[in-house]
Amino acid sequence: EVQLVESGGGLVQAGGSLRLSCAASGFTFDDYAIGWFRQAPGKEREGVSCISSSDGSTYYTDSVKGRFTISRNNAKNTVYLQMNSLKPEDTAVYYCAADYLGLCGSYYVNEGHRYLELWGQGTLVTVSS
Repeated sequence: EVQLVESGGGLVQAGGSLRLSCAASGFTFDDYAIGWFRQAPGKEREGVSCISSSDGSTYYTDSVKGRFTISRNNAKNTVYLQMNSLKPEDTAVYYCAADYLGLCGSYYVNEGHRYLELWGQGTLVTVSS
């Protein structure tokens, strides 16, 4: 079965850290660009970051640059999102998504929520002030 499973969400105080994981199964993980997206209550889903399949290049939306780090371990079929200096506005359900031979960059992050087809179920991150 092709699937993505997110984990690692939870409740944290502002300034704290969390590490999210996205575990993939059922497909050739190495061939897929992976992105993290989030959706806050009442808001549209937005892109956070992505990492390419080929060279491991990364992209971040401006609001998380310098605070979040995306990485992948192809041996474990897992992508991580290390989130530091968390703010209340980071509160959202975080989803990972996969794109076969996708190109990680601004288009993937800014528009991926409109066209990507393979998604996980999400993990909730709540940052208290």
